[in-house]
Amino acid sequence: MDADEREIFYYLKSYRNEFISAREISRRAGGKKKFRSEPEWAKPVLTRMVERGILEADTSGHYRIKPMSKKTGKRKWVSPQIQRILRESGKEFADIQTTDDEMDAYYDNL
Repeated sequence: MDADEREIFYYLKSYRNEFISAREISRRAGGKKKFRSEPEWAKPVLTRMVERGILEADTSGHYRIKPMSKKTGKRKWVSPQIQRILRESGKEFADIQTTDDEMDAYYDNL
């Protein structure tokens, strides 16, 4: 992601499931000077982020961060020994929650 995409991503991250208008994103994400010099700066960046699958848009032109899918891919174990130990423990590891750092890494790899 470039600098503009990061600004938008971190701004929208604070509004997890809410759709925000492109004008509001332009106003709040880039700062006053950027908005005064070019009020429509965020629109091409938002379009690019939707095409790459980072954001999703509704029919009225509002945007939000695309929710992460439940399965982000094949999980890898640190080592076969740890995998064996965890399986032999008999505990269930299905309810592990992801942190914001993992979410950032997920969207950086798109």
